[in-house]
Amino acid sequence: MTTELEIERLGKRLTTSPETWLFQEFTARITAPEIIGILGKSGQGKSTLLRILGRLAIGDQGTIRLGNKDWRGWEPEAWRMTMSYVAQQPVMLPGSVEDNLRAASALHQRPFDERLARQYMSELAMDHLEWGKPAQLLSGGEKQRLALIRTLLLRPSILLLDEVTSSLDAVSKQAAERLLVQLHTRSGTTLLWITHDLDEARSACNRIWFMANGRLEEDSPSQSFFRSPQSAAAQEFLHRYTAMVAAAKEEQA
Repeated sequence: MTTELEIERLGKRLTTSPETWLFQEFTARITAPEIIGILGKSGQGKSTLLRILGRLAIGDQGTIRLGNKDWRGWEPEAWRMTMSYVAQQPVMLPGSVEDNLRAASALHQRPFDERLARQYMSELAMDHLEWGKPAQLLSGGEKQRLALIRTLLLRPSILLLDEVTSSLDAVSKQAAERLLVQLHTRSGTTLLWITHDLDEARSACNRIWFMANGRLEEDSPSQSFFRSPQSAAAQEFLHRYTAMVAAAKEEQA
């Protein structure tokens, strides 16, 4: 699998204010399969970063290399099959559940693996769904899980996950987390995973990219980040989260 990814001095300006950088000088390297949690306050450019990596947006600075080859040397279709993006807001294609499951294989002219599709549907508690049901009639959580399965069927080397569990109930969320971690373990898939659930990041991720102040503020092992963050921005971020969780528990008591 193509797991080596190099991001060098990547930057993106605000579309509403081109003289202002959303983030810049983002440099990082992945040399082996990892699960990387991407953390930070809203508005730091986390989703934009994933969209640039997925070639759904273009950076204004820097370069990206995948498998030691610059992004300009890749055909877009081959790039997106290797490094695939799953959006926070799922888009259902016209047609049925089965049409959506088959869509990625048809688009990229690859055989549809029905056995694997049914396995993923079962693991995400979707095996009760009729494959002929119109996809637009699914609940929000069902759409999110179906969009995830649709992408997993491409067998990408790198998955770009934009808060893919945020709309799921507790049981479905745990099932999705379990499937993604198992996929990493079994297949060596690298996950770049935006989440606002720090418990999820702490349990699932082995590395953290923390974005603040318009840049990659910290890049460190997960345990080190949560135990002793190095930057003032990360310390404040974790403190605010801890206080928020404590307040929520008090309200429930």
